Amino acid sequence: MAGERQDHAERAASTPARTAPELRRARVAVGACFFTNAVLYANLVPRYPEVKEHLGVGNAALGAALAAFPLGALLAGLSSAALIRRFGSARLATSGMVVLGVALWSASIAPSWWLLAAALLVAGALDAVVDVAQNASGLRVQRRYGRSILNGLHGLWSIGAVTGGLLGSAAAGVGLPLGAHLGLSAAVFGALALGASRWMLPGSDAAEADTGRAAGAAAVRPSPGRRTAVLALVALGLLAACGAFVEDAGASWSALYLREDLAAGAATAGLAFVALQAAMTFGRLTGDRVVDRFGQRRTVRAGGAVTAAGMGVALAVPSVPATLVGFALAGLGVATLVPAVFAAADELPGLPRGLGLTVSNWLLRIGFLLSPPLVGLVADATSLRVALLGVVVAGAGALVLGRYLRRSAAVA
Repeated sequence: MAGERQDHAERAASTPARTAPELRRARVAVGACFFTNAVLYANLVPRYPEVKEHLGVGNAALGAALAAFPLGALLAGLSSAALIRRFGSARLATSGMVVLGVALWSASIAPSWWLLAAALLVAGALDAVVDVAQNASGLRVQRRYGRSILNGLHGLWSIGAVTGGLLGSAAAGVGLPLGAHLGLSAAVFGALALGASRWMLPGSDAAEADTGRAAGAAAVRPSPGRRTAVLALVALGLLAACGAFVEDAGASWSALYLREDLAAGAATAGLAFVALQAAMTFGRLTGDRVVDRFGQRRTVRAGGAVTAAGMGVALAVPSVPATLVGFALAGLGVATLVPAVFAAADELPGLPRGLGLTVSNWLLRIGFLLSPPLVGLVADATSLRVALLGVVVAGAGALVLGRYLRRSAAVA
């Protein structure tokens, strides 16, 4: 406890009284990248029924094509660290966003199943690289600020996802052609990304961050060996997977659970996902102050306890109100988890700069890929209510694995 107060006091003493205008602009620019990354893909999601109708394929074929997106992300994700070292996170994030918009536009006008799958494969690969690059840029700005800002950036991503979904739904509602809609989206948000590039932090990621990390490591503790760093990275990857499991449970299974197990109406069934996302967005937008006050470790571990307790009570006393509250608490509980994992992984001594962030992002995507079939298998063997106990287990996992995070915000 005393160590946490000392860390906080040292950061406060070393933080400039005023933030330089260039740094504030850099924060806005990175925030624009997070928002744009989410809004680009979310624009396409409400229009998948039209894509299916245009190609004349069934649900299984469409699902197989959509699986190309996470597959592309897994195939390309581990190249992110090398690409950041070669091009810099700022240029990779902003220019990659432009190409991502073009890839998604290509998916919207694909004349065949194969071309749709190929476009989504490329889009998934670009999304993985852009995601690591924008987080690397955000962590650069966070280190300059001397306090946590990454949660707020992830909150902007959540707002972008909602905005993109609304834009896509509106475009479908007014009958805007797919190609025109996604082409306009690519042009507008690609221009936003290019505009943001002018305000991003200049210079090399590696030289600046390695200097700061070396100084921080020398002041706080001796640098561990590569084996210790790898073991810590595995633990952080498992922690990220806990967050992925909770998020996917809300996205993939909450409506089905309310509809089939609790006999909720069609309109009510979707509210659990809304509750989780709204609580998560709130938690991210307010999470930086909490992390600065209590540190990453205590914040994530407390969030894990909130997740486990909230969903535990909801499943023990199955009802629609309890389930909505349970998913809201789960979303609030994991709100700061992924940003904390990324920040901690990026600061691991003993690993090349960018490798920890890249691998933790990759492991997170594996968690999202494996979670739906795992829940489905358990649900078929028992019941969906039993399968959703995995959310409780994931919360407990965050409580346990959160010990691998730093006590203070990773802003070395």
